[in-house]
Amino acid sequence: MRALGPWLFLFALLAAPSVHPADNYPVRPVRIVVPTGAGGITDILARAIGQRLGEQLGQQVIVDNRPGASGIVGSQIVAAATPDGHTLLMVYPSHPVNPSLISKLPYDTVKAFAPITMVSAIGLLLVVNAALPVTSVRELIELSKQRPGQINYGAVGTGSLGHLGAELFRFKSGADISFVAYKGAPQVFTALIGGEISVYFVATMSSALPLIRAGRLRVLGVSTAQRVAALPDTPPIADTVPGYEVRGWNGLLAPAGTPRPIIERLNRDIVRIVHTPEFAERLAGEGAVPVGNTPRQFDTIIRADIEKWAKVIKDAGIRAE
Repeated sequence: MRALGPWLFLFALLAAPSVHPADNYPVRPVRIVVPTGAGGITDILARAIGQRLGEQLGQQVIVDNRPGASGIVGSQIVAAATPDGHTLLMVYPSHPVNPSLISKLPYDTVKAFAPITMVSAIGLLLVVNAALPVTSVRELIELSKQRPGQINYGAVGTGSLGHLGAELFRFKSGADISFVAYKGAPQVFTALIGGEISVYFVATMSSALPLIRAGRLRVLGVSTAQRVAALPDTPPIADTVPGYEVRGWNGLLAPAGTPRPIIERLNRDIVRIVHTPEFAERLAGEGAVPVGNTPRQFDTIIRADIEKWAKVIKDAGIRAE
């Protein structure tokens, strides 16, 4: 009987219930790093999710704003964090752009992070000065060719979604439009209304809608494949420019190496939040739509956008400011 002792001990170990990394998660407050300043859509979404996620996890969720260098400062913090699910990152459209715009990132955009889910998606609005004699995307393209070098578009900085969306439009449509950079969206709107520029691919739909409804701007198209609920009569740009599609997005990542059970739990809890009517209503006010996909689907989108914007940046000869 004494010889059976080691075997009985081994059997007991094998029979014991396995403990998953997610079983005791989280053991302390969870931090969502937002690589932008307070008040923008990325920050708003992180706080909306954080409040509900804290209730589901039974731990406080803290939103930590770490703006700087097109999101690189905050992203680097998360890339270097312990991969235990207690530090997350809310990314925005600069995330897949930075690898092609910044020569030496302090992390690998694909390998340093574990995707959790895309939270929301948002399209661009192609708007023009109300005095510009065009009422459609086709008329804008034709007018730009008739007035070479005379029609300018504005965007917030170099490499922003509006800038890249306009460059993609230029390549695919043959439109003769030139880039003028501004420090912020208010400055672009002022220049557009004042006639300093003629075209703007707007990423902040909620800011443009009042000006469109007041007749100060004219909307010609949306950058998504489908029409948007706020502007049901506005056609997709792709109706005129086949293959054109641009959408910005926000999503959550964890450091690479975070245990799969923790990623799966976070995905399940966050997708549940994203699909609530309250969250969808909040997004609608910003001109965005909820997504809530799988980690694999989100990873595929990130990789595809990195490749897509790399080509646009190379073809346009865009360099970081």
